[in-house]
Amino acid sequence: MTDISTPDIDPDKAARHAEKMAKKRAARDKIMATKDKTGGLLIVHTGKGKGKSTAAFGMVCRAIGHGMKVGVVQFVKGKWETGERKVLDAFPDQVTINTMGEGFTWDTQDLERDIAAARQAWDMAKRLMADPSYSMVLLDELNIVLRYDYLPIDEVVETLKNKRANLHVIVTGRNAKEPLIEIADLVTEMTMIKHPFRSGFKAQAGIEF
Repeated sequence: MTDISTPDIDPDKAARHAEKMAKKRAARDKIMATKDKTGGLLIVHTGKGKGKSTAAFGMVCRAIGHGMKVGVVQFVKGKWETGERKVLDAFPDQVTINTMGEGFTWDTQDLERDIAAARQAWDMAKRLMADPSYSMVLLDELNIVLRYDYLPIDEVVETLKNKRANLHVIVTGRNAKEPLIEIADLVTEMTMIKHPFRSGFKAQAGIEF
């Protein structure tokens, strides 16, 4: 067995480190003592970077681990065979997945059809959000249909503002509109630094879907 030893540490340095960490711990404990609220959050994942839906589905998996029931509405992705769908299908009692979109708008090239699909998906989303058995609802790529004005932003914002107090709602997609950002409790913007698409890579299983 390889002997793994630690380097000698100056006692004064170690003491200063311990004192510094104790102060940080005390400050942290003081801050945490003021955080006593719980309840449903409105969470928005937006930005040009990759990982918005991936992070959202990570939260879905976390919720499943806590025994929560989750509803998913996919506004855009259509009939893609995604890895997360296959995983979540293993939890039919806890997860309901509604793939309502028909693909990206440049795929359908039919405005009336896109608007109808968005309305159908939104109606499903409202039903899930109104059902008290659901603790979390993921509205995947809702920001896309809002960007193209397939749904009235005022209607969506008003509905989300008046959601059940204990319901977590996650909204994903680029170009989140300002009224949605304003009412959200948590907003994360994914920033793209590099993307393999620019180097000629196409979407791959396990990475993009």
